[in-house]
Formats: sequence, structure tokens, C-alpha cells
Amino acid sequence: MAGSSFGTEFKITTFGESHGEAIGVIIDGVTPGVELDAEDIQRDLDRRKPGQSDVTTPRKEADKVHILSGVFEGKTTGTPIMLTVYNENSRSKDYSAVKDLFRPGHADFTFQKKFGIRDYRGGGRSSGRETIGRVAAGAVAKKILSKYGIEIVAYTKEAAGVVCEKLNFDEIENNIVRACDPDAAKLIIEKIIEARNTHNSVGGIVECRINGVPAGLGEPVFDKLDADLAKAMLSIGAVKGFEVGAGFKVAQMTGKENNDEMDSNGFLTNNSGGILGGISNGNEILFRVAFKPTPSIASAQKTIDKDDNELECETHGRHDPSIFPRAVPVVEAMAAIVIADHIKRQSALLA
Repeated sequence: MAGSSFGTEFKITTFGESHGEAIGVIIDGVTPGVELDAEDIQRDLDRRKPGQSDVTTPRKEADKVHILSGVFEGKTTGTPIMLTVYNENSRSKDYSAVKDLFRPGHADFTFQKKFGIRDYRGGGRSSGRETIGRVAAGAVAKKILSKYGIEIVAYTKEAAGVVCEKLNFDEIENNIVRACDPDAAKLIIEKIIEARNTHNSVGGIVECRINGVPAGLGEPVFDKLDADLAKAMLSIGAVKGFEVGAGFKVAQMTGKENNDEMDSNGFLTNNSGGILGGISNGNEILFRVAFKPTPSIASAQKTIDKDDNELECETHGRHDPSIFPRAVPVVEAMAAIVIADHIKRQSALLA
């Protein structure tokens, strides 16, 4: 399928469907000699996998990664790396009632119009399980970035109308919604459970911070660093918004308020989010990603079938009442892939 690849020098191609045999990724452009084993990848896959808590899908999958190529005796060889996760707990029968319907909020209608055929079992390629390949590739990218001292952390910033007022990095993995504020986390969990109990779902905002990126990454015109980050984030299913630095608030600022002044120690503010003219300035890269509510809800909604008959649809099965808790490692992964790609591009430029 066209559009399943991302990146230039560090390039990934994901494959597989939600209810197919397996999901995975092929990574090209990995530096040879990088120490890598399955556990390096499994850590992030475990953060993404289903069945983690009451606010995620009850589908149980081990999501165990298998390294099929590109690694020998614990080190990357410089040849393409193939990572595969086999689907073990799919229940395709859950979708038999909607196989001829277009579920509201899903890609059913657009896939049918584009290809003339679609895999109705869990959405096929439009399923959230496609992100397994992204997270696996992102774990490899993180290994490369660690050599440069680059660190990436994402967390839930806002959800169901609740905004995190505190930023405590130690709390992110200590609550089931991966919020950076423990008090806000409790309220968010209550909102998600309330939505689930009323056959509804909620959306949220994931914020990401990247530290250690040197000044000079990114291209000045079409391949700006923030443009590539935007494409990476907007390519994640359910993402409907992206902003960097002060984001949409810049429309309310004056030039004097928005400009990041400098002294001999660096930038005094970070409204730019660490990127100027599409190129990193050495400051912390900061951006936010908005996730829509999960479209799979058991409430009755109006829709049509493949023959344009009007009817009502209820989507039953094992679905997340909120996407963002499991999307946090996906955001980190895509950020890592973009930064790794631009590091390799900059190295090629200066070679």
C-alpha cells in the first residue's frame, strides 16, 4: 500500500492488519554496530499494548517482538531490520455485524471509496494496532539517539476537560492515564470510566519534550523539523491537531511577546518550541498533539451501508474508551524517528 513508509535516511515501512497474522516494521538506514536486543524494543511495546487497565481495551495481547533480520550477536549489522509481532487474541466475529456498514468516526467509508475494498475486521490498516510497528521502530531510534544524549518524554497534558497543572515526570508511569499531574490523573480516570459506563469516549492532549537536540537539525524549506514532526504526529490515527511551542496562542501575541530574546547563555523564553526557520535552535523541543475521542462507541449513531441505505449503528467489542494513555509511547516513537532521520541527514550534509 502506498503511504506505508516514512523517513529519508532513517526509513520505516510498517505492515500488517489488526486481525491479520502479524503486525510489524522494516527499518532501513540503521547505523551498524548499535547494541540492540528484543528487550530494548519490548519495553516500549509493553507501554503501548492493550489490556493494561480499566481505561484501555480489554483485548489481551502479549505483543512480543521478534527480530527477524538486521541484528547479529546483539548488534545491528547495517542491513534492514525486520521486527514482527504476531496477533494472538483477535476476535473477528465481533465485527460481523458491521462488515457492510460505515462506522461513524472511522475510516470505513474513505477506505471503501479509495480502494473499493476494505478489511472490516478492526479497521485493518487503519487500526490502532498499526502503531506497533511505529513503537518498535521508535525504540530502535531511541537507542541511536541515546548515543547523542537526546531524551524524549511524552505524557498526557489534558483529557476530558481536565488540565494537568503540575509537571512531575516521576508520576507519568505511575498512573494509568500517563498524566504528568497525579491529582489531575484521578479526575481524568473518573471521567473516562464515566464515559465508558455511558457508552461514550473521551479525547485528550499529549505533550512531548525533546532535550539534547543540537542546533542545526532540519531543512529550511519543505522538510522543516517542525513540519516533519507535524506530519509524523498527524499520521497517527485519531490525531486531529498539532502545535509547537506557544502554538495557537501566538495568534494572540504581539511580536515582542512572541520573540524569544537571547543573551550569552542562550534563549530567555521558548515560544518557538526549540525550532526556528524549520531548524532546531538547541533549546528544548516542545509540542502538543490532540487525540479525538475513540470512535468505537456502543451508542446508537446514524450511518449508511455500502448500498447507501440509512440505518443506525452500535459498535460493540473490545475498544479503548480513551486513546491517549496508550498513544503516549507512539508519540515518543514518532518523535524519535524524526530526530534520528534528521541527525542522519545532517551528518550526510556535513560529510
